[in-house]
Amino acid sequence: MAKTQNAPKSFESAITELETIVQEMETGTISLELALERYQRGVVLLKHCQETLQAAEQRVHQLENGVVVPITPAENKRVPE
Repeated sequence: MAKTQNAPKSFESAITELETIVQEMETGTISLELALERYQRGVVLLKHCQETLQAAEQRVHQLENGVVVPITPAENKRVPE
């Protein structure tokens, strides 16, 4: 995933921010416009989390098959062979 200025720093920070967004939206005290902004941010965070989990799953499969492929820490993606 390409890092942008709005990209979360880590999987854990994305989850924390998502939890905050859900709590804000569940209270029902934020405006519709702010709720839409939070929803849009949540979509970005969710995509980041899904991509991170998918990369981790691929890594686990590689390890299970006895294939160790280095990953780049910045993007958690497999280095081309």
